[in-house]
Amino acid sequence: MIEENKETTEQPILQGVIWTTGRRKRSIARVRLMSGNGEIQVNKKPLDEYFDRPTSRLIIRQPLKVTNLLDKYNIIATVKGGGKSGQAGALRHGISRALAKIGQETKTSLKRKGFLTRDPRVKERKKYG
Repeated sequence: MIEENKETTEQPILQGVIWTTGRRKRSIARVRLMSGNGEIQVNKKPLDEYFDRPTSRLIIRQPLKVTNLLDKYNIIATVKGGGKSGQAGALRHGISRALAKIGQETKTSLKRKGFLTRDPRVKERKKYG
């Protein structure tokens, strides 16, 4: 029984590419996850170059830190719409969805932190009068 538990705690190795979509406010992120060394590319630029604010970079790396997979996968993302904060949230949502497809253990840890839940808050319409 002890040997079985050791096997389940080991992270599965990804074969191929996982495609997912993440959303936040008006932003949409299309994410490709593949095995690699931890490089994150956003709109054909390195993460540090595209997102100037350290808080945005922290938000994006959160799902990878929670699952202890920070240097195991490369991420290539295309982000459209909204502002930088919304784009960072959409990217976190997309990365979380991709990591959840890897295995049940990563999915439960991401679900517990709330990274798989889409943030429903959007801008409210203008009310005249």
